[in-house]
Amino acid sequence: MARTMQVSDSMVIGVDATALWEQIADPTQMARWSPENTGASTQSSAGPLKTGDVFEGTNRRGPATWVTECVVTESVPGRRFAFTVRRIGPRTPSLEGANASWAYDFEDFGEVTRVTETWTDDRRGWPDPLAWVFDHIVTRGRSFADFQRLNIRRTLTALKDDVEKR
Repeated sequence: MARTMQVSDSMVIGVDATALWEQIADPTQMARWSPENTGASTQSSAGPLKTGDVFEGTNRRGPATWVTECVVTESVPGRRFAFTVRRIGPRTPSLEGANASWAYDFEDFGEVTRVTETWTDDRRGWPDPLAWVFDHIVTRGRSFADFQRLNIRRTLTALKDDVEKR
């Protein structure tokens, strides 16, 4: 059976699209919502990143920690923020290669916004059996698609709870 290469989920959040985009397009904020991200640092000043900007993210899943180097592939105020993970490693992002891409799309409905978070598995060169074994080890028994589907729901729920109480 071929693996699922992309999953997404959406949620309507009670804030306008530009304000929501400003939060998500600043990766230093992601640790507030993500079940795995523990922080980020950017080479530019604080605030929303632009297309081409690079940032590093720190992550934790159980006892495992890792660092990613990401490049912003699209950043359109109030519309879309997307990036790709281009390097990864346990302490520094030293292993180069296709990993994953993330996108956040915003549909503005005035005082509320539908945000859609999408994860894409960029490990296209991996044979499905190898990916299956790796995924089940690092996610404790799930495919990455199933694992990320749950993480996306958790992230969107935490984002909604956080920004609506401000």
